[in-house]
Amino acid sequence: MKIEIVVGNIVKQPDMEAVVNSANANLRLGSGVAGAIHMAAGPKLEEYCKPFAPLALGAGLMTPGFKLANPWIIHVRSAHYVNNDEPEKYLQMALESMLRLANDNDIRSLALPAIGTGMFKFPPLLAARIICQALRRADELAPFLQTARICLTDVDMVQLFESANAEVQTSTVQ
Repeated sequence: MKIEIVVGNIVKQPDMEAVVNSANANLRLGSGVAGAIHMAAGPKLEEYCKPFAPLALGAGLMTPGFKLANPWIIHVRSAHYVNNDEPEKYLQMALESMLRLANDNDIRSLALPAIGTGMFKFPPLLAARIICQALRRADELAPFLQTARICLTDVDMVQLFESANAEVQTSTVQ
């Protein structure tokens, strides 16, 4: 699977089949990535999500993209880094949920943010390592997935994710 690491707006990835939302428990319009995705998708997204709330820690949900250029949104819920005893476990579970949903729905390309690094306060390097490790193992959970594009806010985050990805790749080869 190809991993792309770019500076980019998560809601402006029209060539990806799905975008990943770092969702809050009630799957509602929030701030950060969740807010941007909900605003771009329009009010039907929040209405559609209501029966599925609350989303459990580590769980995922797939919805239509509504007004997005992408046909699908994969919502995943990570844990708050400071307010949870096992935040790494829940981030890993959320990523596994993302991959399973992608596989179950024959998704070949997706764009994801730096899940957990915004409102959930994950240290960026730790989140980068966990995300890159999960994507390196994607062949097991999502063999259809051909491209994962990590959309980041700035060049510093891109460098951090590239470093984490190289580190994970090296440790996988050994």
